[in-house]
Amino acid sequence: MSRLLAAVLTVAVAAALAVGAALGIVAVLEATPDQPNTPLITYERAGQGS
Repeated sequence: MSRLLAAVLTVAVAAALAVGAALGIVAVLEATPDQPNTPLITYERAGQGS
């Protein structure tokens, strides 16, 4: 009986770790980067020059 209990607890802990890891990966992938959205190249339009 104790082997069965150990097996059930092992499966439950493994499942909880898998779910936690999956949620952590999803949270990391959905994080927005902290960089400004500025273009590297800008073009002057006609009529806006000095």
